[in-house]
Amino acid sequence: MSSSDSVSLSTSSSESIEFGRSRGRHVEEESTTSGGMVGGIPMETVREVREDPPEELAESNWLAKGDYGWVATDVRSQSSLFRWSRLLNSWLNCTPVIAKGVSGGIVSLERVNAIDRICHGQERATEKFFYMYMCHFSQLHVRLPLDDFTMGVLRALNIAPTQLHPNSWAYMQAFCVLCQSVYLQPSPYAFLYFYDTRPRQPTTWLSLISHPSINRLVAFSQSFKHFKDGYFKVVVKEESKSHFLNTDGSKKFPFSWTGTPSRYKDIGTDELSAGDKEVVETLMKFTDKLPTKGLIRVYNSVHPIIDIEGHMAQSGKKNLALFQTLRKETAAKAKEARKTSVPNLQESLVEVHVHGGTKRKARLPPRPGKGKDVKIFGEI
Repeated sequence: MSSSDSVSLSTSSSESIEFGRSRGRHVEEESTTSGGMVGGIPMETVREVREDPPEELAESNWLAKGDYGWVATDVRSQSSLFRWSRLLNSWLNCTPVIAKGVSGGIVSLERVNAIDRICHGQERATEKFFYMYMCHFSQLHVRLPLDDFTMGVLRALNIAPTQLHPNSWAYMQAFCVLCQSVYLQPSPYAFLYFYDTRPRQPTTWLSLISHPSINRLVAFSQSFKHFKDGYFKVVVKEESKSHFLNTDGSKKFPFSWTGTPSRYKDIGTDELSAGDKEVVETLMKFTDKLPTKGLIRVYNSVHPIIDIEGHMAQSGKKNLALFQTLRKETAAKAKEARKTSVPNLQESLVEVHVHGGTKRKARLPPRPGKGKDVKIFGEI
């Protein structure tokens, strides 16, 4: 790899991040302890920090990479704040990146150098990597590894993670949690049914354009700003490559920007599978548009269903009543079909930490008359 500093993450009650320089030079480490907030709860974190390599200051003299004329100027000219390893370390101290229950060793995080750009490919790289934005984790609550639904959407659109505009990422995150809350498996093509894409040349960030008559999610932000300079490298570790690569070594989604994003327009229900049709027909029952920002906040919730019901009530009483009815109906269908892998939001979506490192598990109290969430219905 480049001379970038690398970071290994751990999801234990006291996370450990190890910084090293790829050029093999050893420097003396210092341990630092700092406090962070996860879901509004104090959380102790421990970091092992190495000195920034002096090469970071000299990189500004390097020659820029060529052969990216197919990318829009504002994309290929945007440098990253995270060319400084200390800045990346500071941000990681207070921002969860790895999914609950997943080993932090699946990836290492690296700063970018002075001439790296978000659209650059894997030239001369010895390890496979892709870029992610800071806002993916801090605002949209994306976690690594990416789930099958997210990777499926990126494959269908033929784009890298950072090639999809954050507002469109927000649609994807909200759609996923909404489907899970009513016991539906989120599907890439059911999701894309609600949107069009219009790739532009030269290539720039791809946005999903919603169909006003059928889209059930409001935009996360009218103008998503200040994300373009917050990118860093996610390097796939050899021992955990199955999260990101297929058995034949091919990538589960494009790691680098492509010049040929897929164009989608007016997908018909006749083009959907039976499972996709069920998802679309169920979500179309909601009469009022749902709050994308509120649904995304559920990813940081210890009581997901209660919080979703609160957001439903704010968007309209009809939506709340329908949501509660749909949960009962879809849970009953899943039980009848004896499904064992029904999406479920009964458990908290985040690990809860209290000061001092003691974990407590959040459980929803039973609510009389509301029924219980279905988890496992037996073998298929």
